[in-house]
Amino acid sequence: MAKEHSFDITAEIDKQKLKDAYEQAKKVITNRWDFKGITCEFDYNEKNKTFTLITTSDNKADAMVDALVSEAIKRDISAKALKESKREPSSGGNTKVTVAIVDAISSDDAKKIVKEIKELKLKVQASIRGDVVRVEGKSIDDLQEAIKAIRACDFDFPVNFTNLK
Repeated sequence: MAKEHSFDITAEIDKQKLKDAYEQAKKVITNRWDFKGITCEFDYNEKNKTFTLITTSDNKADAMVDALVSEAIKRDISAKALKESKREPSSGGNTKVTVAIVDAISSDDAKKIVKEIKELKLKVQASIRGDVVRVEGKSIDDLQEAIKAIRACDFDFPVNFTNLK
């Protein structure tokens, strides 16, 4: 039996599921009757971790973002993983929306997680390792309590638990 148990808290998302959600959202939008005959462009930039959506109005842009988020949710990707970062007018009177993919925990967010865990007064230690927070303890029950408490917190980024040992 192991003397120390641990798990990692990450914001990592399944890239294949995200691509599937993107492709399905594209299909859903292009098949809608209210998008027939108008500008409706989707672009996925994997390197910059962004989606760019271009359409004729703010209402249509909202529908495109909603379709993308709802398809992601259907694939167990948190809605917090997709953040609208910029909305601006584009050429031809169109609206351009940039949606950023959040798949890493920033150092400030990691500090918030560590603070929440310390406030629980459990016999666990949390440490920041890059964009991962490692939580270690002797009791699996304490680790499960920490997971339960972190899930209950409303962070503005996705939280996933991996490597429970």
